[in-house]
Amino acid sequence: MKRGVSILGASGSVGESTLKILRQFPEEFRLTSFSVHSNLQKAESIAKEFQPDILCISSDTADRAVLGNKIGNTNILYGSKSLEEIVQDPETETVVTAVVGASGIRPTIAAIRAGKKIGIANKETLVSCGPYIRSLLENSKSYLVPVDSEHNALFQLLENMKKDSLERIVLTASGGPFRKLPVEDLPKVTIEQALKHPTWNMGPKITIDSAGMINKGLEVIEAHFLFGFSYDKIGVVIHPQSVAHGLVETKDGASFVYASYPDMIFPVAHSLYYPNVVPKVLRSHPATSWGNLEFLEPDLERYPGLALAYEAGRAGGTSPSIFNASNEVAVELFLQGKILFTEIPTLIRNVLEKIPNTFPGDLEGYEEADRKARELAFHFPKDKVVHLC
Repeated sequence: MKRGVSILGASGSVGESTLKILRQFPEEFRLTSFSVHSNLQKAESIAKEFQPDILCISSDTADRAVLGNKIGNTNILYGSKSLEEIVQDPETETVVTAVVGASGIRPTIAAIRAGKKIGIANKETLVSCGPYIRSLLENSKSYLVPVDSEHNALFQLLENMKKDSLERIVLTASGGPFRKLPVEDLPKVTIEQALKHPTWNMGPKITIDSAGMINKGLEVIEAHFLFGFSYDKIGVVIHPQSVAHGLVETKDGASFVYASYPDMIFPVAHSLYYPNVVPKVLRSHPATSWGNLEFLEPDLERYPGLALAYEAGRAGGTSPSIFNASNEVAVELFLQGKILFTEIPTLIRNVLEKIPNTFPGDLEGYEEADRKARELAFHFPKDKVVHLC
């Protein structure tokens, strides 16, 4: 039987990579359901091509008259709550969570409770309420296979290594488009410049995160909850070529590196096939084609958001949730031209200092911290902002 796949966020870069794999392996997988937020034209195109059982338009304000309630044999559901419904379909084996932001949390929880394998590309789920998610997984048949290229690389390396040999894990980062720009010029960068990522083709929010390496900070927190390493044992290096995606350092001083062409088809295919192996070459990338590889320490004056992420992660509780929520608002304000690029980490710092850190025992506690952080970040008075030095 073909294995059923549900894609949350099919119109984004990870969603498109997942569809690419389904096209390559039509005898192995079937798209049972998918979601888009508001791209109705894309939704119609995917539905006609793959003929899934269910399509979800997750926007609560979508015009239902455009597509109606059915495309061929595909039923159409509307609204954000429908995301939680489609992941529970008994025909679905794997749920790929590729929606951006905290909107992915409740659907992921629904998939865990339904016992699904989850190809998790929505890092905000673990960042915002990692302890709660871990507790759910302990009492479920569900499990996570990371789809972010860095975490997937580490997942594959760690699975084949003895725990008592491990010393540290290291995430790689391209450094973004401003890696060599003088620090004093960072306040002047434009939205267009920040959206030009040197390696990856991603959505605007993740691209802005990557430009300031806040994305890597979120990944550090995610790695803590995925793999159980303390923050002192999770490193970050700048690797502009984006060939090596993760490194594992062992106690004897050796390092093991996972390398591949920078294309999301590799981690997506791995997550869909897991625990089986991907049966054929997706894209040849021999070592002779890698060129010179650089590994550099990140400059925290240039990337203060990375340092803030480590602080929030070490604080635990709701601090990571506050960090994530205030960052989402700050990125949106930057994309609207309301704050400077360098004011993104500044706003995050101010919100973290204003909202008390708590240690909830339920999801609602994390969601309340998220709500407070968004509200404060959105309405933070400009004359009260204390700028980072």
